[in-house]
Amino acid sequence: MASFSIALTGLQADTVALNTVGNNLANLNTTAFKKQSTSFEDLFYQQIGTSGSNNAIQVGVGTKVSGTATSFLQGSLSTTGNSTDMALSGDGFFVVQQGGVQSLTRAGNFQLDASGNLTTVDGARVMGYGAANGLINSNSSISSLQLPVGTTQSARATQNVGLTANLNAGASVGTQFSTPLTMYDSLGQTHAATITYTKTGANAWGYAVALPAGDASGATNNTGALNFDSAGMLTAPAANVTGISFTGMADGASNLSFNWNLYDASGNPTIAQSTATSSTTGTSQDGCASGVYQSFSVDGSGVITASFSNGQTSAVGQVAVASVANEQGLVLAGNNNFKTTAASGLASVGVAGAGGRASIQDSALEQSNVDISTEFANLIVAQRAFEANSKTVTAFDTVTQETIGMIR
Repeated sequence: MASFSIALTGLQADTVALNTVGNNLANLNTTAFKKQSTSFEDLFYQQIGTSGSNNAIQVGVGTKVSGTATSFLQGSLSTTGNSTDMALSGDGFFVVQQGGVQSLTRAGNFQLDASGNLTTVDGARVMGYGAANGLINSNSSISSLQLPVGTTQSARATQNVGLTANLNAGASVGTQFSTPLTMYDSLGQTHAATITYTKTGANAWGYAVALPAGDASGATNNTGALNFDSAGMLTAPAANVTGISFTGMADGASNLSFNWNLYDASGNPTIAQSTATSSTTGTSQDGCASGVYQSFSVDGSGVITASFSNGQTSAVGQVAVASVANEQGLVLAGNNNFKTTAASGLASVGVAGAGGRASIQDSALEQSNVDISTEFANLIVAQRAFEANSKTVTAFDTVTQETIGMIR
């Protein structure tokens, strides 16, 4: 009855092929699903003799499934407008963890739970590098990522102010020009400060920094002189003005102490003198009022930046991306997850866009890489193969019936 067993191996193998195609089609709309294909190989052979030329006469005993291969070709990326959605552009996987077990996934349809943890739809935590005071240490161990949902960013007193201005070299002595500047104290209260410049002579101006009457009871180091050379370049002070302080704040805040940065990071003065009309083209300061968390965004390297109602932003973490030496060695674990094995090698975890790892596209999702037309063609081939093996069974059955009939 070996003939029946040969056909049976074909039916079993074709069933696997049909199941594979069916699973691909069932996951046509599954986020970041990776299609599979089935391959076959023949079983062992029996040698039943030799030919006249001493060549072996062999008869096969059927077929078997030699393997299922997963295609890791990237699916198309679709924009969603949802900041919790992320897509990988290139090779790599997100790292997720549930119950102390880490898995890899391409599906970036993440969510935020009530505590601000970034999770998959099945509740697994998305892993990455944490941040302290807006600084990310990508050399540390990865941990679950958490957004500051429901938190309030504390007020920050102004510590540095800067401005870009021009003072009119042709102004007469005694001419004044003022620049308004909003500042914050330790309680987050705004103060409409004013810097007033007074022409004191050729290439010389005096300045005075003041708060509105009643905002503070005293001031220190808030006046001085600015000197320019014949080309209009600031020559004195030769460095930034430090230690400007307003004491006895009326709202009970700490003394408002700050520096006035007269030079940029490259050492170039930000105040000049020319025959043009006195003007201020820009001001800056680093204080802020308190603010409530509102939203977040993710850049190409996976850095998560939280935005607050006071207009401030802060880096709160960085999404980790992993790669493996042999993707075909990964085991599919369901729920869009993969697990590493000895065949795949350990996952190499790092930051997006580095070490050959994919970059991250925010507010987008990777689609399934299943091609419906290809799968329909594969379905027809698998169906015909199954039917052919079924026909083999019926043929063997007919032959068997004829043989039994010869005995009667």
